[in-house]
Amino acid sequence: MTNRTRKIVLRVPVTPEEQELIRQKMALLNTRNFSAYARKMLIDGYVVHIDTTDIRAQTAELQKIGVNVNQIARRLNSMGPLYTQDVADIKGALAQIWQLQRYILSSQR
Repeated sequence: MTNRTRKIVLRVPVTPEEQELIRQKMALLNTRNFSAYARKMLIDGYVVHIDTTDIRAQTAELQKIGVNVNQIARRLNSMGPLYTQDVADIKGALAQIWQLQRYILSSQR
């Protein structure tokens, strides 16, 4: 306990029903850390949960596309001329980015 920055412990007695309600609300936020949840609720009065599933998927796709672009750049630097297939690969990657962006934006409305 010597390494903890929060040295004051607050205790709040609850009924079994209240405890179950707290657990249900924590499950809705997909959190298991009661201390963090309780601290946020006591200080701010609410917890904002943002679903980042789409953004994570977009980030993964962007990483894949970045790897492809790097491979094309490496090939260009080693071989010289630009090939039609390389241009088609880049255009396809950009089309995927725009498609994913449109999907994310339309799902936010």
